[in-house]
Amino acid sequence: MDTNGTVDHGQTEQLLKHTQPAFDNVDITSPDDENENDIFESAIQQEPLSPVLEDVPTDEAGDMFIEIVVADPQKVGDGMGSYLAYKVSTKTNILKFKKRQFFTMRRFSDFLGLHDLLVSKYLRMGRIIPPAPEKNIIGTTKVKMGSQPQSEPGTGVNLEWIENRRASLERFLNRVAQHPILCQDTDFVNFLESDQELPRSVNTAALSGAGVMRLFNKVGETVNKITYKMDENDPWFNDKINEVETIDAHMQKLHSAIKALVSHRKELATLTGGVAKSAALLSTCEEHTGLSQALSQLADVEEKVELLRSEQANSDLYILSETIKDYIGLFGAIKDVFHERVKVFQNWQHAQIQLTKKRENKAKLELQDRRDKLEFAQKEVEEWEGKVQRCQKEFDNISSEIKKEMERFELARARDFKSTIVKYLQDQMAHQQQQMRYWEAIVPVARDIA
Repeated sequence: MDTNGTVDHGQTEQLLKHTQPAFDNVDITSPDDENENDIFESAIQQEPLSPVLEDVPTDEAGDMFIEIVVADPQKVGDGMGSYLAYKVSTKTNILKFKKRQFFTMRRFSDFLGLHDLLVSKYLRMGRIIPPAPEKNIIGTTKVKMGSQPQSEPGTGVNLEWIENRRASLERFLNRVAQHPILCQDTDFVNFLESDQELPRSVNTAALSGAGVMRLFNKVGETVNKITYKMDENDPWFNDKINEVETIDAHMQKLHSAIKALVSHRKELATLTGGVAKSAALLSTCEEHTGLSQALSQLADVEEKVELLRSEQANSDLYILSETIKDYIGLFGAIKDVFHERVKVFQNWQHAQIQLTKKRENKAKLELQDRRDKLEFAQKEVEEWEGKVQRCQKEFDNISSEIKKEMERFELARARDFKSTIVKYLQDQMAHQQQQMRYWEAIVPVARDIA
Protein backbone atom coordinates (compact mmCIF):
# COMPACT_ATOMS: atom_id res chain seq x y z
CA MET A 1 0.00 0.00 0.00
CA ASP A 2 1.39 3.44 -0.94
CA THR A 3 1.42 6.50 1.28
CA ASN A 4 -2.00 7.56 0.04
CA GLY A 5 -3.60 4.30 1.22
CA THR A 6 -3.97 2.80 -2.27
CA VAL A 7 -4.11 -0.99 -2.29
CA ASP A 8 -1.23 -2.59 -4.15
CA HIS A 9 -2.26 -5.70 -6.09
CA GLY A 10 0.98 -7.58 -5.42
CA GLN A 11 1.04 -6.74 -1.71
CA THR A 12 -2.53 -7.91 -1.21
CA GLU A 13 -1.89 -11.15 -3.07
CA GLN A 14 1.19 -11.78 -0.95
CA LEU A 15 -0.73 -11.12 2.25
CA LEU A 16 -3.53 -13.45 1.27
CA LYS A 17 -1.04 -16.23 0.62
CA HIS A 18 1.29 -15.80 3.57
CA THR A 19 -0.69 -14.35 6.47
CA GLN A 20 0.12 -16.34 9.62
CA PRO A 21 0.25 -15.73 12.63
CA ALA A 22 -28.36 -6.56 28.58
CA PHE A 23 -32.82 -6.89 29.13
CA ASP A 24 -35.90 -8.91 28.04
CA ASN A 25 -37.89 -8.64 31.25
CA VAL A 26 -40.26 -11.34 32.49
CA ASP A 27 -43.71 -9.97 33.21
CA ILE A 28 -44.37 -11.26 36.72
CA THR A 29 -47.85 -9.72 36.73
CA SER A 30 -49.19 -11.82 33.84
CA PRO A 31 -52.39 -13.88 34.35
CA ASP A 32 -52.07 -17.30 35.92
CA ASP A 33 -52.95 -19.23 32.77
CA GLU A 34 -50.75 -17.24 30.34
CA ASN A 35 -47.52 -18.97 29.27
CA GLU A 36 -46.85 -20.36 32.73
CA ASN A 37 -44.76 -23.22 31.43
CA ASP A 38 -43.07 -21.50 28.47
CA ILE A 39 -41.03 -19.27 30.74
CA PHE A 40 -39.13 -22.25 32.08
CA GLU A 41 -38.20 -23.89 28.79
CA SER A 42 -34.79 -22.19 28.58
CA ALA A 43 -34.39 -21.54 32.28
CA ILE A 44 -34.29 -25.12 33.52
CA GLN A 45 -31.64 -27.56 32.32
CA GLN A 46 -32.70 -31.11 33.02
CA GLU A 47 -29.23 -32.54 32.38
CA PRO A 48 -25.77 -31.02 32.49
CA LEU A 49 -24.52 -29.94 29.06
CA SER A 50 -20.83 -30.49 29.66
CA PRO A 51 -18.56 -32.74 31.70
CA VAL A 52 -16.46 -31.47 34.56
CA LEU A 53 -12.88 -30.40 33.97
CA GLU A 54 -11.47 -33.61 35.43
CA ASP A 55 -13.18 -35.57 32.62
CA VAL A 56 -11.18 -33.87 29.85
CA PRO A 57 -8.82 -36.54 28.45
CA THR A 58 -5.33 -35.64 27.22
CA ASP A 59 -2.26 -37.47 26.04
CA GLU A 60 -0.13 -35.79 28.67
CA ALA A 61 -1.05 -36.12 32.33
CA GLY A 62 -3.17 -33.12 33.30
CA ASP A 63 -1.91 -30.70 30.62
CA MET A 64 -4.22 -29.79 27.77
CA PHE A 65 -2.63 -28.32 24.69
CA ILE A 66 -4.39 -26.76 21.73
CA GLU A 67 -3.08 -24.18 19.28
CA ILE A 68 -5.15 -22.75 16.43
CA VAL A 69 -3.94 -20.67 13.47
CA VAL A 70 -6.26 -18.90 11.03
CA ALA A 71 -4.54 -18.03 7.73
CA ASP A 72 -4.72 -17.90 3.93
CA PRO A 73 -8.00 -16.05 3.25
CA GLN A 74 -9.28 -17.08 -0.18
CA LYS A 75 -12.23 -15.76 -2.18
CA VAL A 76 -14.75 -18.44 -3.14
CA GLY A 77 -17.34 -17.83 -5.85
CA ASP A 78 -18.32 -14.65 -7.67
CA GLY A 79 -20.77 -11.82 -7.19
CA MET A 80 -22.96 -11.36 -4.11
CA GLY A 81 -22.82 -15.08 -3.41
CA SER A 82 -19.04 -15.04 -2.94
CA TYR A 83 -17.22 -15.07 0.40
CA LEU A 84 -13.78 -15.36 1.99
CA ALA A 85 -12.78 -18.77 3.32
CA TYR A 86 -10.02 -19.19 5.90
CA LYS A 87 -7.69 -22.10 6.55
CA VAL A 88 -8.05 -23.13 10.21
CA SER A 89 -5.07 -25.23 11.36
CA THR A 90 -5.08 -26.99 14.74
CA LYS A 91 -2.48 -28.75 16.88
CA THR A 92 -3.66 -30.46 20.07
CA ASN A 93 -3.16 -33.34 22.48
CA ILE A 94 -6.79 -33.56 23.64
CA LEU A 95 -8.14 -37.03 22.98
CA LYS A 96 -11.55 -35.59 22.13
CA PHE A 97 -10.00 -34.89 18.71
CA LYS A 98 -9.31 -37.78 16.33
CA LYS A 99 -5.95 -36.40 15.17
CA ARG A 100 -3.15 -34.42 16.74
CA GLN A 101 -2.73 -32.07 13.79
CA PHE A 102 -5.27 -31.14 11.10
CA PHE A 103 -6.85 -28.26 9.19
CA THR A 104 -10.12 -27.30 7.52
CA MET A 105 -11.61 -24.38 5.57
CA ARG A 106 -14.23 -22.17 7.19
CA ARG A 107 -16.13 -19.05 6.09
CA PHE A 108 -16.90 -16.08 8.33
CA SER A 109 -20.54 -17.07 8.91
CA ASP A 110 -19.31 -20.43 10.24
CA PHE A 111 -17.48 -18.61 13.05
CA LEU A 112 -20.61 -16.63 13.92
CA GLY A 113 -22.67 -19.82 13.82
CA LEU A 114 -20.26 -21.51 16.25
CA HIS A 115 -20.53 -18.54 18.62
CA ASP A 116 -24.34 -18.70 18.56
CA LEU A 117 -24.27 -22.43 19.35
CA LEU A 118 -21.94 -21.92 22.32
CA VAL A 119 -24.08 -19.08 23.65
CA SER A 120 -27.28 -21.13 23.37
CA LYS A 121 -25.73 -23.99 25.34
CA TYR A 122 -23.48 -22.36 27.93
CA LEU A 123 -24.56 -18.79 28.65
CA ARG A 124 -27.47 -20.01 30.78
CA MET A 125 -24.95 -21.99 32.82
CA GLY A 126 -22.98 -18.84 33.68
CA ARG A 127 -20.04 -19.38 31.35
CA ILE A 128 -18.30 -16.45 29.68
CA ILE A 129 -18.45 -16.99 25.90
CA PRO A 130 -15.71 -15.12 23.98
CA PRO A 131 -17.35 -12.70 21.53
CA ALA A 132 -17.24 -13.40 17.81
CA PRO A 133 -15.76 -10.74 15.48
CA GLU A 134 -18.18 -8.11 14.24
CA LYS A 135 -19.63 -8.17 10.74
CA ASN A 136 -18.09 -5.55 8.42
CA ILE A 137 -20.66 -4.75 5.74
CA ILE A 138 -18.39 -2.45 3.72
CA GLY A 139 -15.45 -4.89 3.63
CA THR A 140 -17.71 -7.85 2.90
CA THR A 141 -19.44 -6.03 0.06
CA LYS A 142 -16.07 -5.17 -1.51
CA VAL A 143 -15.15 -8.85 -1.42
CA LYS A 144 -18.43 -9.83 -3.08
CA MET A 145 -18.30 -7.15 -5.79
CA GLY A 146 -14.59 -7.46 -6.62
CA SER A 147 -13.46 -9.94 -9.26
CA GLN A 148 -10.63 -10.99 -6.96
CA PRO A 149 -9.94 -10.65 -3.21
CA GLN A 150 -7.78 -7.77 -4.40
CA SER A 151 -8.80 -5.68 -7.42
CA GLU A 152 -8.43 -2.21 -8.89
CA PRO A 153 -7.12 0.54 -6.58
CA GLY A 154 -9.95 2.09 -4.63
CA THR A 155 -12.29 -0.89 -5.09
CA GLY A 156 -10.34 -3.77 -3.59
CA VAL A 157 -10.27 -5.11 -0.05
CA ASN A 158 -8.15 -3.07 2.30
CA LEU A 159 -5.08 -4.94 3.53
CA GLU A 160 -5.65 -3.72 7.07
CA TRP A 161 -9.24 -4.99 7.06
CA ILE A 162 -8.16 -8.44 5.87
CA GLU A 163 -5.53 -8.77 8.59
CA ASN A 164 -7.85 -7.43 11.30
CA ARG A 165 -10.55 -9.94 10.33
CA ARG A 166 -8.09 -12.85 10.20
CA ALA A 167 -6.49 -11.95 13.55
CA SER A 168 -9.91 -11.48 15.21
CA LEU A 169 -11.08 -14.90 14.06
CA GLU A 170 -7.87 -16.48 15.33
CA ARG A 171 -8.18 -14.79 18.73
CA PHE A 172 -11.82 -15.90 19.02
CA LEU A 173 -10.99 -19.57 18.41
CA ASN A 174 -7.99 -19.55 20.73
CA ARG A 175 -9.99 -17.92 23.53
CA VAL A 176 -12.62 -20.63 23.18
CA ALA A 177 -9.83 -23.23 23.11
CA GLN A 178 -8.36 -21.85 26.35
CA HIS A 179 -11.61 -22.49 28.21
CA PRO A 180 -11.42 -25.91 29.93
CA ILE A 181 -15.04 -26.76 29.06
CA LEU A 182 -15.70 -24.99 25.78
CA CYS A 183 -12.57 -26.47 24.18
CA GLN A 184 -14.11 -29.94 24.20
CA ASP A 185 -17.62 -28.98 23.15
CA THR A 186 -18.92 -31.22 20.37
CA ASP A 187 -19.75 -28.32 18.05
CA PHE A 188 -16.34 -26.72 18.63
CA VAL A 189 -14.56 -30.00 17.90
CA ASN A 190 -16.63 -30.47 14.76
CA PHE A 191 -15.89 -26.91 13.63
CA LEU A 192 -12.13 -27.53 13.81
CA GLU A 193 -12.02 -31.13 12.68
CA SER A 194 -14.76 -31.80 10.14
CA ASP A 195 -14.03 -31.48 6.43
CA GLN A 196 -17.73 -31.14 5.66
CA GLU A 197 -19.45 -27.81 5.06
CA LEU A 198 -21.31 -26.62 8.13
CA PRO A 199 -25.05 -25.81 8.03
CA ARG A 200 -25.59 -22.27 6.74
CA SER A 201 -26.18 -19.82 9.57
CA VAL A 202 -28.85 -17.60 7.98
CA ASN A 203 -29.10 -15.13 10.87
CA THR A 204 -25.49 -14.02 10.34
CA ALA A 205 -26.05 -12.42 6.93
CA ALA A 206 -25.21 -8.73 7.15
CA LEU A 207 -27.81 -7.51 4.66
CA SER A 208 -30.59 -10.05 5.26
CA GLY A 209 -33.91 -9.41 6.98
CA ALA A 210 -32.89 -11.80 9.75
CA GLY A 211 -29.72 -9.80 10.29
CA VAL A 212 -31.68 -6.56 10.58
CA MET A 213 -34.11 -8.09 13.06
CA ARG A 214 -31.20 -9.42 15.06
CA LEU A 215 -29.78 -5.91 15.26
CA PHE A 216 -33.10 -4.48 16.49
CA ASN A 217 -33.36 -7.21 19.12
CA LYS A 218 -29.90 -6.38 20.40
CA VAL A 219 -30.77 -2.69 20.61
CA GLY A 220 -33.94 -3.45 22.55
CA GLU A 221 -32.10 -5.78 24.90
CA THR A 222 -29.44 -3.14 25.54
CA VAL A 223 -32.10 -0.59 26.49
CA ASN A 224 -33.68 -3.05 28.90
CA LYS A 225 -30.29 -3.79 30.45
CA ILE A 226 -29.90 -0.12 31.26
CA THR A 227 -33.37 0.33 32.76
CA TYR A 228 -33.77 -2.86 34.81
CA LYS A 229 -32.40 -3.07 38.34
CA MET A 230 -32.25 -6.15 40.51
CA ASP A 231 -32.29 -6.17 44.31
CA GLU A 232 -28.88 -7.73 44.91
CA ASN A 233 -28.28 -9.61 48.14
CA ASP A 234 -24.72 -10.70 47.35
CA PRO A 235 -22.25 -7.78 47.75
CA TRP A 236 -19.70 -9.63 45.57
CA PHE A 237 -21.88 -9.13 42.51
CA ASN A 238 -22.46 -5.45 43.25
CA ASP A 239 -18.71 -4.87 43.58
CA LYS A 240 -17.87 -6.94 40.51
CA ILE A 241 -20.49 -5.28 38.30
CA ASN A 242 -19.20 -1.82 39.28
CA GLU A 243 -15.63 -2.96 38.63
CA VAL A 244 -16.51 -4.36 35.20
CA GLU A 245 -18.36 -1.17 34.23
CA THR A 246 -15.43 1.02 35.33
CA ILE A 247 -12.74 -1.02 33.57
CA ASP A 248 -14.85 -1.27 30.42
CA ALA A 249 -15.37 2.51 30.30
CA HIS A 250 -11.64 3.20 30.69
CA MET A 251 -10.76 0.58 28.10
CA GLN A 252 -13.05 2.22 25.58
CA LYS A 253 -11.36 5.57 26.21
CA LEU A 254 -7.93 3.95 25.84
CA HIS A 255 -9.00 2.27 22.62
CA SER A 256 -10.17 5.60 21.18
CA ALA A 257 -6.86 7.22 22.14
CA ILE A 258 -4.84 4.42 20.52
CA LYS A 259 -6.90 4.68 17.31
CA ALA A 260 -6.08 8.38 17.21
CA LEU A 261 -2.40 7.56 17.81
CA VAL A 262 -2.41 5.09 14.91
CA SER A 263 -3.94 7.71 12.65
CA HIS A 264 -1.37 10.33 13.65
CA ARG A 265 1.54 7.93 13.23
CA LYS A 266 0.37 7.06 9.72
CA GLU A 267 0.03 10.75 8.92
CA LEU A 268 3.51 11.38 10.34
CA ALA A 269 4.91 8.56 8.21
CA THR A 270 3.32 10.10 5.11
CA LEU A 271 4.75 13.53 5.94
CA THR A 272 8.17 12.00 6.59
CA GLY A 273 8.02 10.46 3.13
CA GLY A 274 7.28 13.90 1.74
CA VAL A 275 10.37 15.30 3.48
CA ALA A 276 12.45 12.48 1.98
CA LYS A 277 11.26 13.24 -1.57
CA SER A 278 11.82 16.99 -1.15
CA ALA A 279 15.33 16.49 0.25
CA ALA A 280 16.18 14.14 -2.62
CA LEU A 281 15.04 16.69 -5.20
CA LEU A 282 17.00 19.44 -3.48
CA SER A 283 20.19 17.34 -3.44
CA THR A 284 20.06 16.90 -7.23
CA CYS A 285 20.16 20.62 -7.90
CA GLU A 286 22.59 21.59 -5.14
CA GLU A 287 25.97 22.59 -6.60
CA HIS A 288 27.89 22.21 -3.33
CA THR A 289 29.19 18.63 -3.36
CA GLY A 290 29.34 18.09 0.42
CA LEU A 291 25.91 19.64 0.97
CA SER A 292 24.45 17.63 -1.91
CA GLN A 293 25.75 14.38 -0.42
CA ALA A 294 24.42 15.30 3.02
CA LEU A 295 20.98 16.11 1.59
CA SER A 296 20.98 12.87 -0.38
CA GLN A 297 21.76 10.84 2.73
CA LEU A 298 19.18 12.82 4.70
CA ALA A 299 16.62 11.80 2.09
CA ASP A 300 17.65 8.16 2.48
CA VAL A 301 17.35 8.35 6.27
CA GLU A 302 13.96 10.05 6.12
CA GLU A 303 12.74 7.34 3.76
CA LYS A 304 13.88 4.64 6.18
CA VAL A 305 12.30 6.51 9.09
CA GLU A 306 9.06 6.66 7.12
CA LEU A 307 9.00 2.87 6.99
CA LEU A 308 9.81 2.63 10.70
CA ARG A 309 6.95 4.96 11.60
CA SER A 310 4.56 2.94 9.44
CA GLU A 311 5.71 -0.18 11.30
CA GLN A 312 5.18 1.59 14.63
CA ALA A 313 1.62 2.46 13.57
CA ASN A 314 1.04 -1.21 12.77
CA SER A 315 2.47 -2.12 16.18
CA ASP A 316 0.04 0.28 17.85
CA LEU A 317 -2.82 -1.23 15.87
CA TYR A 318 -2.18 -4.97 15.76
CA ILE A 319 -0.48 -5.46 19.14
CA LEU A 320 -2.14 -2.93 21.43
CA SER A 321 -5.34 -1.57 19.85
CA GLU A 322 -6.75 -4.93 18.75
CA THR A 323 -6.05 -6.47 22.18
CA ILE A 324 -7.92 -3.64 23.90
CA LYS A 325 -10.78 -3.95 21.40
CA ASP A 326 -10.89 -7.69 22.06
CA TYR A 327 -11.24 -7.14 25.81
CA ILE A 328 -13.98 -4.57 25.32
CA GLY A 329 -15.88 -7.39 23.62
CA LEU A 330 -15.02 -9.79 26.46
CA PHE A 331 -16.34 -7.37 29.06
CA GLY A 332 -19.51 -7.19 26.97
CA ALA A 333 -19.70 -10.99 27.23
CA ILE A 334 -19.30 -10.73 31.01
CA LYS A 335 -22.21 -8.28 31.15
CA ASP A 336 -24.27 -10.80 29.17
CA VAL A 337 -23.55 -13.45 31.82
CA PHE A 338 -24.57 -11.09 34.63
CA HIS A 339 -27.73 -10.28 32.68
CA GLU A 340 -28.48 -13.99 32.29
CA ARG A 341 -28.30 -14.32 36.08
CA VAL A 342 -30.88 -11.52 36.38
CA LYS A 343 -33.20 -13.39 34.00
CA VAL A 344 -32.84 -16.57 36.08
CA PHE A 345 -33.65 -14.52 39.20
CA GLN A 346 -36.75 -13.13 37.47
CA ASN A 347 -37.90 -16.66 36.64
CA TRP A 348 -37.43 -17.63 40.27
CA GLN A 349 -39.45 -14.64 41.49
CA HIS A 350 -42.18 -15.36 38.93
CA ALA A 351 -42.39 -18.96 40.16
CA GLN A 352 -42.67 -17.82 43.77
CA ILE A 353 -45.50 -15.41 42.91
CA GLN A 354 -47.36 -18.11 41.00
CA LEU A 355 -46.89 -20.55 43.89
CA THR A 356 -48.39 -18.01 46.30
CA LYS A 357 -51.40 -17.58 43.99
CA LYS A 358 -51.89 -21.35 43.70
CA ARG A 359 -51.75 -21.74 47.48
CA GLU A 360 -54.29 -18.94 47.93
CA ASN A 361 -56.55 -20.57 45.37
CA LYS A 362 -56.27 -23.91 47.16
CA ALA A 363 -57.11 -22.26 50.49
CA LYS A 364 -60.24 -20.65 48.98
CA LEU A 365 -61.39 -24.00 47.62
CA GLU A 366 -60.91 -25.59 51.03
CA LEU A 367 -63.01 -22.86 52.67
CA GLN A 368 -65.71 -23.34 50.02
CA ASP A 369 -65.46 -27.13 50.45
CA ARG A 370 -64.98 -27.52 46.68
CA ARG A 371 -63.61 -31.04 46.84
CA ASP A 372 -64.16 -31.57 43.10
CA LYS A 373 -61.43 -29.03 42.33
CA LEU A 374 -59.29 -29.48 45.43
CA GLU A 375 -57.24 -32.37 44.07
CA PHE A 376 -56.32 -30.45 40.93
CA ALA A 377 -55.43 -27.37 43.01
CA GLN A 378 -53.15 -29.50 45.19
CA LYS A 379 -51.35 -30.81 42.10
CA GLU A 380 -50.83 -27.24 40.87
CA VAL A 381 -49.32 -26.26 44.22
CA GLU A 382 -46.95 -29.22 44.12
CA GLU A 383 -46.01 -28.44 40.52
CA TRP A 384 -45.10 -24.84 41.31
CA GLU A 385 -43.26 -25.87 44.46
CA GLY A 386 -41.06 -28.00 42.25
CA LYS A 387 -40.55 -25.13 39.81
CA VAL A 388 -39.56 -22.79 42.64
CA GLN A 389 -37.00 -25.30 43.88
CA ARG A 390 -35.57 -25.82 40.39
CA CYS A 391 -35.36 -22.07 39.74
CA GLN A 392 -33.71 -21.43 43.08
CA LYS A 393 -31.20 -24.17 42.39
CA GLU A 394 -30.48 -22.76 38.94
CA PHE A 395 -29.97 -19.29 40.41
CA ASP A 396 -27.55 -20.66 43.01
CA ASN A 397 -25.70 -22.64 40.33
CA ILE A 398 -25.31 -19.74 37.91
CA SER A 399 -24.17 -17.44 40.73
CA SER A 400 -21.53 -19.95 41.81
CA GLU A 401 -20.39 -20.58 38.23
CA ILE A 402 -20.04 -16.87 37.47
CA LYS A 403 -17.70 -16.45 40.42
CA LYS A 404 -15.53 -19.30 39.16
CA GLU A 405 -15.57 -17.92 35.61
CA MET A 406 -14.56 -14.44 36.80
CA GLU A 407 -11.65 -15.87 38.78
CA ARG A 408 -10.42 -17.75 35.72
CA PHE A 409 -10.96 -14.69 33.51
CA GLU A 410 -8.98 -12.36 35.80
CA LEU A 411 -6.01 -14.73 35.89
CA ALA A 412 -6.03 -15.09 32.11
CA ARG A 413 -6.44 -11.32 31.63
CA ALA A 414 -3.41 -10.55 33.79
CA ARG A 415 -1.24 -13.00 31.83
CA ASP A 416 -2.58 -11.76 28.49
CA PHE A 417 -1.98 -8.09 29.25
CA LYS A 418 1.49 -8.77 30.59
CA SER A 419 2.41 -10.60 27.39
CA THR A 420 0.87 -7.89 25.20
CA ILE A 421 2.54 -4.97 27.01
CA VAL A 422 5.96 -6.64 27.06
CA LYS A 423 5.70 -7.43 23.35
CA TYR A 424 4.56 -3.87 22.57
CA LEU A 425 7.37 -2.27 24.60
CA GLN A 426 10.02 -4.48 23.01
CA ASP A 427 8.69 -3.64 19.55
CA GLN A 428 8.67 0.11 20.25
CA MET A 429 12.19 -0.01 21.72
CA ALA A 430 13.50 -1.89 18.69
CA HIS A 431 12.08 0.73 16.35
CA GLN A 432 13.51 3.60 18.40
CA GLN A 433 16.97 2.00 18.53
CA GLN A 434 16.93 1.42 14.79
CA GLN A 435 15.93 5.03 14.21
CA MET A 436 18.82 6.23 16.41
CA ARG A 437 21.26 4.14 14.38
CA TYR A 438 19.97 5.75 11.17
CA TRP A 439 20.47 9.27 12.53
CA GLU A 440 23.86 8.50 14.07
CA ALA A 441 25.11 7.26 10.70
CA ILE A 442 24.41 10.59 9.03
CA VAL A 443 26.03 12.80 11.69
CA PRO A 444 29.65 12.36 10.35
CA VAL A 445 28.47 13.24 6.84
CA ALA A 446 26.88 16.46 8.09
CA ARG A 447 30.01 17.39 10.04
CA ASP A 448 32.22 16.87 6.97
CA ILE A 449 30.40 19.57 5.00
CA ALA A 450 33.17 22.06 4.11
